[in-house]
Amino acid sequence: MTRQPAPARTRIGVVGAGSVGTSLAYAALIRGAAQDVALFDLDAAKVRAEALDLAHGTMFTPGARVTGSDDVAVLAGSDVVVVTAGAKQQPGQTRMDLAGANASILESLVPRLLEQAPDAVLVLVTNPCDVLTVVAQRISGLPAGRVLASGTVLDTSRLRWLLAQEGGVSTTSVHASIVGEHGDTEFPLWSSANIGQVPLREWAVDGRRPFTEERLAELADEVVHAAYAVIAGKGATNYAIGLAGARVAEAVLGDEHAVLPVSTVLDDYRGISGVALSVPSVVARQGVVELLPVPMDAQELTLLHRSAEAIRRTLATIGY
Repeated sequence: MTRQPAPARTRIGVVGAGSVGTSLAYAALIRGAAQDVALFDLDAAKVRAEALDLAHGTMFTPGARVTGSDDVAVLAGSDVVVVTAGAKQQPGQTRMDLAGANASILESLVPRLLEQAPDAVLVLVTNPCDVLTVVAQRISGLPAGRVLASGTVLDTSRLRWLLAQEGGVSTTSVHASIVGEHGDTEFPLWSSANIGQVPLREWAVDGRRPFTEERLAELADEVVHAAYAVIAGKGATNYAIGLAGARVAEAVLGDEHAVLPVSTVLDDYRGISGVALSVPSVVARQGVVELLPVPMDAQELTLLHRSAEAIRRTLATIGY
């Protein structure tokens, strides 16, 4: 009887052992997203301690090996590399304020990552993630679909949670997306939003329709400023973005062909090219394999182009 070769182990590499990187690694571990979780950080003592802490809990997870090191070789053979390292967003500071510093980090980091994991899909979580996706794609020379950001995956989760609370249903019954920049110019696609196939504006609770135009505007504003509220209270956002990043990696590793609003460099999407924005995308083993031509009304198209210009202006200020 011929012995079949063992299937290759799936491996996720996480760059950065700060609050976001460790939350993402923890989420990947408990969700069983990969069989190997590798942490890389320049702080040797911290990254080893974080990896050890995670490894001690593997008895209670679906089973994975956890390693951590200040040597980038720990990422060797990763199928997905998620970049969380970078300057930290301070209270009152916008994501775009971080662009220059974090672009410089990528210029030295990306070539080293590709040396260790030449076939990996790169996922950017570091902010401003849309700007940095363009930077990383240009530095790497990889196809646009292999360099993506978590984008508005988290913002979409925030929106659906708010709508579910207001609509009196489970979050999984809400179908609505935030698109555009992961930042101040992002916006919801209200024209196609629904709860259980009922158009959102027509949804009723106790005989009334809660989702008036005024209320929708308030909810959109709440999503845009959600991160600032968390940062003001605890100094950083980490748990939800960790879950969002792990979900994106999971879709890649599982070759799921899952539809997620991740950010990639666009090529004539709704007339937009050369900047990275989040739109509903099919995520599979090779990264983003298709951008969906979701319906947008005239106002939404205008807002998408406004988002593109915001990214383009920031890229120009940092020489990209």
